[in-house]
Amino acid sequence: MSSKFLVVAGMAVLSVATVASTAQERPKITGISHLAVYTSDAAATDHYYRVIIGAAKQADPENPQGVKYAFSATQFVEVLPLPPNAGINRMDHAAFNTVNAEGMRKYLAAKGWKAPASVTRGSDGSRWFAVQDPEGNKIEFVQPAADAKSPDNPSAIGHHIIHVGLLVHSRAAEDKFYRDLLGFKPYWFGGMQDDKVDWVSQQVPDGHDWVEYMMTSGPSGTGIPANMTQQTLGVLDHFAVGEKSVEDAFKVLQAGNRLEGRHDAAPKIGKDGKGQFNMYDPDGIRAELMNFHATEKPCCSAFTAEDPAE
Repeated sequence: MSSKFLVVAGMAVLSVATVASTAQERPKITGISHLAVYTSDAAATDHYYRVIIGAAKQADPENPQGVKYAFSATQFVEVLPLPPNAGINRMDHAAFNTVNAEGMRKYLAAKGWKAPASVTRGSDGSRWFAVQDPEGNKIEFVQPAADAKSPDNPSAIGHHIIHVGLLVHSRAAEDKFYRDLLGFKPYWFGGMQDDKVDWVSQQVPDGHDWVEYMMTSGPSGTGIPANMTQQTLGVLDHFAVGEKSVEDAFKVLQAGNRLEGRHDAAPKIGKDGKGQFNMYDPDGIRAELMNFHATEKPCCSAFTAEDPAE
């Protein structure tokens, strides 16, 4: 066998190995894309997200029956008609931005995670696909359109969705997906009492936005507990908009007569030491205004990663 043949054969093997390795590399996950919620009153929900929150109303790139309320070029709340079997559930899915949706789909499939056979192309040129996390939460990965433009929303109460929250039963089960498989990194955890963990924040691996496990007591398992109310579920399934100053944002809402519906009486300091103010859409989904940075010492644990920024 000639040395030339050995060299060529070796290069071919190396090429195949390189392609296989590349196919299994995880594309970057850079931040929150959106939270998709249901509405039982489209007009009231439109008023809330467009007038009170101040997001820009746009066509939904994923579902022609839905509406997109944009905070930035790549972040939004998607509002969908309430399906007949929704019960008290008002969240359809949470979504993260990735630089390569097809690469992410292949990565998950290569790791043995159930993934669709292909990605879907949105009407705006974005690409996305959906999977389920260990507790059955629908999670999308979105590759934003290359020409995504900032929306015209001068009255938006903020322009950066810094986290989304999901009802979670088992921290260990969810960590196998978010931490072990996707590379999310710990940010902070805490609870209403210092010795109890109610919230666990895991930052995306290639940015500073995070998913928040909203730990749910009661029987272990998955799904919505039978004794949970729609109001409680709406507190758990939520999104947060970053603010330089929640106090200043609250004053803007006051001055514009935009404090309608259900909301906190005034801003407060959360257990993580950050200013916050909670508002609720007509179906009870919580929008949390939250300072980018803590102004007081957090309870329970220290921050272990950098804060998000505007």
